[in-house]
Amino acid sequence: MKRSFLYTAVLSGALALTSVAQATQLKISHIRPQGTTIDTELRAFGEQLEATTEGEVKLRIYPASALGDYSTVQERISVGAVDMAVQPAATAASRKMQISAFPYVAENWAQAKKIYGPGGAIYDAMKGLYAQSDIVMLAAYPVYFGGIALNTDAVSPADPSVEKGIKVRVPGIKSFQLTSDALGYISSPLPFSEAFTAVQTGVVDGVIGGGAEGYYASFRDVTKTYVPINTHFEVWYMIINAESLADLDKDDQQALKAAAVAFEEKRWGTAEADQAKNEQKLAEYGANIVKLTDADLAAAAQKVRAEVWPKILKDVGEDWGQAILDKIAQH
Repeated sequence: MKRSFLYTAVLSGALALTSVAQATQLKISHIRPQGTTIDTELRAFGEQLEATTEGEVKLRIYPASALGDYSTVQERISVGAVDMAVQPAATAASRKMQISAFPYVAENWAQAKKIYGPGGAIYDAMKGLYAQSDIVMLAAYPVYFGGIALNTDAVSPADPSVEKGIKVRVPGIKSFQLTSDALGYISSPLPFSEAFTAVQTGVVDGVIGGGAEGYYASFRDVTKTYVPINTHFEVWYMIINAESLADLDKDDQQALKAAAVAFEEKRWGTAEADQAKNEQKLAEYGANIVKLTDADLAAAAQKVRAEVWPKILKDVGEDWGQAILDKIAQH
């Protein structure tokens, strides 16, 4: 009896160890601090994935760019050194990825979902671009319409034809630099890691390239004025190394894809309200939120489209880029 009991116990232990050994842990990166919206939502996503795969697939979340900035992480996902991420597209990997941050493509949230949501022109284009680097795009994650955060008072914020005399940090991405110039600001390309100190010390007077969520997270202490002029529509992408996905068994692959679809659908339902909440957070922290009318936004869009679009199209490839814009216009 004792020998039989011992054998059963050993067998059970071995099976438990085998089960643990078979579990796959996927490393996933994002760019915001722990406890922010994306961090909370990814933890819920991980719990759902673990439950639906009966513990066979687990996520290990690395917040706050712990694995490197998003360009580095995208490169590492491409070669399989990191499994997954939810982050902006890295234009350093391909100039064509500027299409994701093309200025003034969408005018409102309904349009944005048609363009950046499943089946949309930019959604499909980005999926194809990621595939060229052995990356599978599982979902789009809408964040906000972009604006301008200033550590000074705004100058004619509703009139893009006025030269503001205000120097702003822009990302090292051509579309943002050109948009800043077209709106009357003086562009100063700087790495994100230097941006806060640059504003704090007066090297620049503000930042372009983000929105209320990002500015509240990283620049609220140096934001005196926020201009919600809808510079671009910010979308992050849930991406995974193609081999990491293929290594999962078919059921787990399907579970991951289904969880990503649910993650994406849920976000489209909350993103617009989140933008309003983050603008309110900036206001409560002391920032003046500039009120702009639909006519103000239309004037900015018209000027940027006329001056900036032709230049970015040359950068991404005129035929390729124009075909995407034409598809957007048709719908």
